[in-house]
Amino acid sequence: MRMKNKKIEQTAARKRHKERLKADRRKEPTLKRGYPGLIEKPSILIVCEGENTEPSYFNQFKVTSATVKSVGTGYNTISLVKKAKKIVGSDKFDQVWCVFDKDAFKDHDFNRAIKLAEQYRYGVAYSNQAFEYWLILHLDDHQGGRMNRDNYNDKINELLKPFHVEYNGGDTGCKIVSEDFFDILVGTDKKSRRKRVDLAIERAERIYERLDHFSPAKEESSTTVFRLVRELIKYV
Repeated sequence: MRMKNKKIEQTAARKRHKERLKADRRKEPTLKRGYPGLIEKPSILIVCEGENTEPSYFNQFKVTSATVKSVGTGYNTISLVKKAKKIVGSDKFDQVWCVFDKDAFKDHDFNRAIKLAEQYRYGVAYSNQAFEYWLILHLDDHQGGRMNRDNYNDKINELLKPFHVEYNGGDTGCKIVSEDFFDILVGTDKKSRRKRVDLAIERAERIYERLDHFSPAKEESSTTVFRLVRELIKYV
């Protein structure tokens, strides 16, 4: 008797299923589509110490899915971070980055600038000693040992010789990352077959991770520009 009842239930279930399928087929297909939500591009403000070199570098990234504003101020360390605060003002940015160098500034000012920027929740892309060290890492697997900034330009131009391109830096030169130079920096390394900018990120991060960061002012040679560039590449 129990088996008979079970068969009746199964037959009824199959019948109900067929009826549902017929009803679904009789329904008219809907052609209406939901309106996609508006996706706002994130806004990124980059406040640079250098008025020429850094903006000429960052402005050449072909960022398409974010709005990037790069400003060269001529300010340094703590004064640069405070300048960034003024530039932000009442405007709203999704990210604010401060780009500055150790150069010959006091250790206290350099370290304090990093802490102040972090207090404001700004990203920090510093270089010890100078921004050109970040450029060198695109072309040379430097291990982070001491290299005085006075030697940066000669080192860069030595590395650029095979490309027949010159970096016009120095105290008397106009420190601009030209389009030709930038193309080399983001181009493919023939030996590794990898993008040079990716190699620079990897090298800078490796050096950074070896340090304890108790006093970034003492950590020559190092740079955290890789953090900002990695972020920009996400929106290219």
